[in-house]
Amino acid sequence: MQAGDLRSRISFYQREIQSDGYGNNQADYSATASFIVAANIKPRLGGEAVLAGRLTGQNLVNITVRQSDDTSSVTVDWRAKDERSGQIYNIRSVIDPDEHTVQHGRFWEMLCEKGVAT
Repeated sequence: MQAGDLRSRISFYQREIQSDGYGNNQADYSATASFIVAANIKPRLGGEAVLAGRLTGQNLVNITVRQSDDTSSVTVDWRAKDERSGQIYNIRSVIDPDEHTVQHGRFWEMLCEKGVAT
């Protein structure tokens, strides 16, 4: 991956946990992005999952971003948003695609799903 391949702008939102004062916690995403970075969005072949006894389609993409202090904090309980299209993605996994190679530590690759409830 080259710098010119990172043509999209992706914002990342962290889930905030709030207590109601009675021992119950509620989690919702922040209204403002934690940070925005350049990224590459690559569609993947879709799949199907069984939900309530019915097959449902999955729309998956790989989002690739440079590794940094900000992007290193992203986990599967965050979500991403394409700043141009407004599409929201749920992050399913975060890996270093070059782990165990000389290129290790340059990029994060995130498997994300769009069009699903959080």
